[in-house]
Formats: sequence, C-alpha cells, structure tokens
Amino acid sequence: MDRRNFLKNSGTLLAGATLVPHALSKASESRAANRAGRLVLPMNRNWRYSGRSGEGAHSKDFDDSGFERVAIPHANVRLPWHGFDEKTYEFVSIYRRHFKLPEEARGKRVFVDFEAAMTASTVWINGTRVGEYRGGYTPFFFELTPHLDFDGENVLALQLDSQERPDIPPFGDEIDYLTFGGIYREVFLRVVPATFIENVFVRVKNALGAHPSVEVDCFLEHLEPLRDALTLDAELVDGERSLARSSQRIPPSKVSTEAVAHTVHLDHLNDIKLWNLEQPNLYSVRVCLQRGTEVLDEHSCRFGFREAHFTDHGFELNGKVLKLRGLDRHQTFPFVGQAMPGRCQRRDAQILRKQLKCNIVRTSHYPQSRHFLDACDEAGLLVLEEIPGWQHIGDQGWKELSIDNLRRMIRRDWNHPYIVLWGVRINESRDDHDLYSRTNALAHQLDTTRQTGGIRDSQESEFLEDVFTMNDFGFPLKPPNHSRYLNTEFVGHTYPTKTIDNVERLTEHTIRHARVHDQLASNPQYAGGIGWCAFDYNTHANFGSGDRLCYHGVSDIFREPKPAAGFYKSQCDPGEEVVLEPAFHWARGDESVGFSKAVVCSNCDHLKFYVGGKLVREAEPDREQFGHLRYAPFVVHLGELFDKWGDLRIEGYIQGKQVIAKNYSGKGVDRRFDLLPDDKELIGDGADSTRVVLRVTDEFGAIRPFANDAVRLELEGPADVIGDNPFSLIGGTGAVWIRAKEQAGRVRLKAIHPQLGTRVVEIEIAAAPQERI
Repeated sequence: MDRRNFLKNSGTLLAGATLVPHALSKASESRAANRAGRLVLPMNRNWRYSGRSGEGAHSKDFDDSGFERVAIPHANVRLPWHGFDEKTYEFVSIYRRHFKLPEEARGKRVFVDFEAAMTASTVWINGTRVGEYRGGYTPFFFELTPHLDFDGENVLALQLDSQERPDIPPFGDEIDYLTFGGIYREVFLRVVPATFIENVFVRVKNALGAHPSVEVDCFLEHLEPLRDALTLDAELVDGERSLARSSQRIPPSKVSTEAVAHTVHLDHLNDIKLWNLEQPNLYSVRVCLQRGTEVLDEHSCRFGFREAHFTDHGFELNGKVLKLRGLDRHQTFPFVGQAMPGRCQRRDAQILRKQLKCNIVRTSHYPQSRHFLDACDEAGLLVLEEIPGWQHIGDQGWKELSIDNLRRMIRRDWNHPYIVLWGVRINESRDDHDLYSRTNALAHQLDTTRQTGGIRDSQESEFLEDVFTMNDFGFPLKPPNHSRYLNTEFVGHTYPTKTIDNVERLTEHTIRHARVHDQLASNPQYAGGIGWCAFDYNTHANFGSGDRLCYHGVSDIFREPKPAAGFYKSQCDPGEEVVLEPAFHWARGDESVGFSKAVVCSNCDHLKFYVGGKLVREAEPDREQFGHLRYAPFVVHLGELFDKWGDLRIEGYIQGKQVIAKNYSGKGVDRRFDLLPDDKELIGDGADSTRVVLRVTDEFGAIRPFANDAVRLELEGPADVIGDNPFSLIGGTGAVWIRAKEQAGRVRLKAIHPQLGTRVVEIEIAAAPQERI
C-alpha cells in the first residue's frame, strides 16, 4: 500500500510535517519571526488544561474558565521520581488556546505546528475537527485557514490521548521505558503565503576539497497556480558575513498539492572551516523566494561542512579514523517525564560531551528534542538517531506509521552535521524483510549523504542497511561479522548499579564498561561502542529494580555521576582536562572483607596513594587488563599496604610532574551541605527551568554516599519547585528543578539540612518577550 492510499484508507487524517520552527535561530525563538511573507508565532503560554476531556470541550464556546492555566512544555501530571504506576499518566486530557490573529495574517495560509505531544492528538479549531495525529515523538501540523476568524477570537483545542495504544509505535507489547503524557514540546502558529518554502535540505559536496560546494534543495508548496516566474535565491553565510550567493528560476506551473524540490547550487567555495569535534563550525543558508523584487517567503537553516563514513577499518570523520565512544540517552527526567524545556535538554548534551567526554550519543529509542540536538551540533557530539520502537512490530497500519515516523525524523534533522547514521529498524525487533527494505530505501531516497543502521541483538538477523549495528551484552564481545560494525548497547541491564550500592558493585560496574571499550579498541573493525546508558530512567513494572526504575546509567536519574561515569571522562586527552576519578568511596568496611582493591580512572601516567599522610603505593596504568585503551584504569591492591586508617590522598602525574590531587576523608562524617544550581538566570516564560543539585560531602568535597537526609525547601519569588519537598537525598545527592513563572523578579531558594545548616541560592528571572497571539 502506498502512502497516499494508506492515508486515505486508514480513516485517520495524518498531520503533515513542515518544520519551520526548527529552523529558527535562538534569538528568534523568543519573538515572532517575521520574514517577509512569513510569520512564525510561538504559542506556548496561556494554554488552558484539564485532565478530563469532557463532552463538548473542543467547541469554541465551551466554558474553560475553570481549567488550569499552563505553559508548554507541559506534563499532564506531576509524578514522583520513582515507584509510581504508569496508569497515573495514561488518560485523555484537553488543552485549549484562545488567540487573535495579527493583521498581517489576513490573506495568508495559517498552520499550527506541534513539535511533539504524547501520544494521539486530535485537533479542533473553532469547533471544527481538522484531524488526528498518532505518534508521540515526531512533529506534525494542521492547516487552520478555512476555519479561522480573522477579525475575532479563535479557539484551538487539542484532545490528547496519552494511553499506550497498540496501534501506535512504540506500543503493542512491552517496552522498557515510559512515555508519559502532555504537550511536551513547543507549539507555533505559522503564517505563510499561498506559495511558500516548505523545507530546505543542504547537501555538501567535496567537503575535504579545496573548493567544496553546496546543493540547496528547496521544497516549494503552492495551492495557487504560478502565473509568473519566481526566483529562489540562496545565500551562504558565516555569522552575518556573506560567502556565496546563487539563484534559480522557478517557471510558471499549475497547482501542486505536494512539495516540489528545486535545487540551487553554490559552487567553488573558498576558506571553508570544517565541522569537527573540537571545532564544530556551523554555517547557515538563507533562502529567499521572490516574485520580481517582491519577497514572498524566506527560510534559513544551519549546517556544517564535514565528511562522515563507516568503513571496513572503522568510522572516519573528515578523512581521519575516530574510535566512537558514547552512551545511549533517554530524554526523560524526574517528576515531569519528557516535559523539560530547551535549557534542560541542552544541558544533557553538555553533560555527555563536556563532562562524560563522549563523542557520540544514540537517541534511544526515538527522535529527541531539537534543543538537545542543536546543542549536539554546537558541542561537537555525533548522533545516531533512530525511529520509535522497542522489539515489537505491529500490524500493517502500525508499520505505515513507523515509516511515516522515519520520514518525519529525517526531514526534521537532515541538515545537522552531527547525525552520522539513521536508525531505520525498530530496536531489537525480529526480522521483517518488507518493512526494513522500505525503511532503508526511504532513508536513502530522502538523504543520499548518510548511511543507515538497524539496531539488532542477533548477528544472524538479516542485514539490509549500510552499517551492522549490534546490541551485545556478553563479554567478551562477539567479533564483527560485517565490515562496517558498531556496538550500540552493552553492560546496562546485565549489571544495574545504584549510587548507594557497596564499593564492590560500584567498582565492578566501572570495570565492565572499561573492559568493553578495551576490546573495542583492540580491533579496527569495531567502529566503537555506545554503552547502555547515560542516565537512569523510569520503566514498567516487569523491568528495573522493583521501583519502576532502571539503574542502568553511568549517571543517576538526576544526572549525578556514578563511578562508571569517571571511566568515560578519563578517556579524554589531558590537554582538554586532567581527570582523576576513583571507582569507589573511601570506607574501611564496605567491601566483603575490609578495603582491598582501588580502581581509579585517570588520564595520568602515574599515581601516588597516601593513607594518613603516608605514601603507601605508586602505580602505573593496568596495561595487563586494559592493554588497548589509550588511558587504562589504575588497579591497585591497597589492603595489605597500611595498618592505620586515615584520609586518602591520590596524586596524579604526567611525565613526572604532578598535575592533579584529590583527598578523601577517612572519618566517616558528613561535613558539608552544598546547593548547586546549573544556572543563575532564567527567562520568565512559564517554562524555563534549571536543575539545582543538593549534595552532602566530606570536608574535601567528596560525596557521602549514604547521606539520606530529608532537606526542606523554601522558595520565594516568581518560580516553582519541580520535585519533592522535603527532598530526601539518594546516595548523598539528588536534585530538584526551579521553573520560572511568567514574570520577572528574583528567586530565593533556601535549603535546610537537619544537621548541616541552611544554604541559599538566588536566581534572576528576566522578563520574557510577550507572545503576539
């Protein structure tokens, strides 16, 4: 069945996927983007919400005065950070938004763009049903034009079914994660002329040559005949500096109900800087559609010049072999599920690249926030992006939705240089030749510049893609059975680890990640590995550790690192950062029989260990156990080297020079309480948020892993606390989030520890620009 017949016969109007808001700059996100004939109007405030979709709630004159006033992103219900039933958020809710159109909208086409809502969205405008979109991870739009009141008030209503419906990917069986509910990504009203730029795809040619070129595919949509020729003008810019410009004539034509591609060439470019991990240089293409001198529409997008390929000797970026080292990421957070704003999404990319020193992340198991992905572009973090799903394949209608998900994912993200692989197979699903032949072919049809992969857990599965992407939880790993081979999951559920586990388990968790990467480094046919996973995450009852949480991360659900995170961090060049991270907490009796083995992850070449001020051991990296890693962990048996317990000091040396030192108290006493915000400034838009970490340490700043005190929070000013209050520490740490209200001012957060006193942080809330509608 082809796509058109599927849409016609399914009984459901599937929404389109124009992605205009994704192309906006950060500055233009905070105001309406007025580009000639185009308006992009954020509509993320002043929504009215009810957790019960009553009869007639979609009609224009329905009385919603009793509804809760909310801002987007929004979770349909606040939750504990663990130990809750997913049925708590599985219900049908209603969102309503009143608005008046600006005068400039008159005579134009008007669309509403949803970046994502979980899971099935039925949309009405002024009481008229305009369609349903089934899917929670990909963007969709509906045209509102015929039903709008251009002179008076309009009411947009969205009925949101957040149940795990078996007709919608990833559902139909069991999945090892939760999807939550709500309009959890942004909403825009898009006003365009009758003929407009629907999308732009920038294809780089000969990026490594002396004079690279760019082909700019401009997709035009028009519901009126083109009686006059138009001109497409494309300009390459670096910041505000124009580097090249070219035009393409668009001849007169009949009405087109599908977007038509026209290509503008920008050739013989000079002095182009490549996008790479260390210097992620980004450029923009600005496309202008004109009739004579009249500007009809404009569109811009960011991209980078780079070449990325999986080969029979590993992965190459810009002609150089790069061993991939990364982690899988779920985009969920405590208390609000997926409904965290851009600032928090971007922070995850910074954690992965700057704190954990990963060079690749996999968006397991679905397309993720554009804010996270934009930050990957800017940070130099490669991405494997995949379609929604987990092991299960549904009926034919389900499969068509999966193919549609792939189309939307690629057309949303095809200009990002960070994406090096499209995941075109449902994670760990059985073989389905017809389905995966279609997804692989579609990916190549839409994007000829990137390879494809299909995440599987069996080397015997049918190989249709370009790269054999394999989840392998055994050790030793299976040898590569194809020339282009990438490991995409390991460790994870085979060794769940909590921050409160004893030192033996924490150390073993670290070693298991290190030994997998050591084996990956032993053979160039391993392109590298993506470990399971970055952060702990909520799940269903038949997975996880009995509290609806999978403790599979190298960091906890609050983004606080476990010792295994130190291994990933230690693999960076010391020129970037000198790293010394013990895979243990300093305690005499937390092992089975005293303290014996000290594992330290470091990029130093020599360590000295002192106990109670006495030098007890000097050590070199453990090349016998980790012979292939550039920076092997240190494994030191200290148990027989000291007879008097005391403080531990570890000094790190490179080429004979001390470059780092860390101290750990042997007293076993909680000494300090810290309150650490990620940001000191927020925007008062009702959604902007920042994490505030609560942490109990010894006198040297090392976390006390068994501190579990209840910390009382008091908040003054225009903001709310997202999280428990009082908050009970887990593993000596934890976090809440501060979410700004829709007003400016100063927020004062006071945290009162029952023994260690009070800490205060202040956060400034800046006024947000008013939304025009």
